[in-house]
Amino acid sequence: MRALLLLLTALCGYTFTSVWPLQMQCYHCEEMLLNNDCSSPNFIVNCTANIQDACQKEVIVGAHGVSYRKACASYTTCLIASAGYQPFCSPGRVGSVCISCCNTPLCNGPRPPRISIAHSHTPLRHLLALSITVGTLPAILL
Repeated sequence: MRALLLLLTALCGYTFTSVWPLQMQCYHCEEMLLNNDCSSPNFIVNCTANIQDACQKEVIVGAHGVSYRKACASYTTCLIASAGYQPFCSPGRVGSVCISCCNTPLCNGPRPPRISIAHSHTPLRHLLALSITVGTLPAILL
């Protein structure tokens, strides 16, 4: 009985993951010259399941500013496009075209803010400050 229950659980899990796969979400905008990088919630789209498994982001530096193009993509196709444009990617220079690919939901959106240890109030910062004052490192860091 236990083996049968385990088998049914495994089959149900397989059915749900193969029939109803998790759908990737990405930011989507086309050649927009914006003051931001089109990463607001109204630009979020659902990608085509089992086909578009990545998000793509193009940053194009023109004479009048920076344009962003974001979309769902096939990860393999995106990597090929990114490699093809690598010689043209010079961030900040007019004429630069940079393409990046990622495969987690909404990864072509805004970058998360950087956290600096110097400005954080974490116990690790206090441990390091204490160890520098005392002149030894705590055993947990060795």
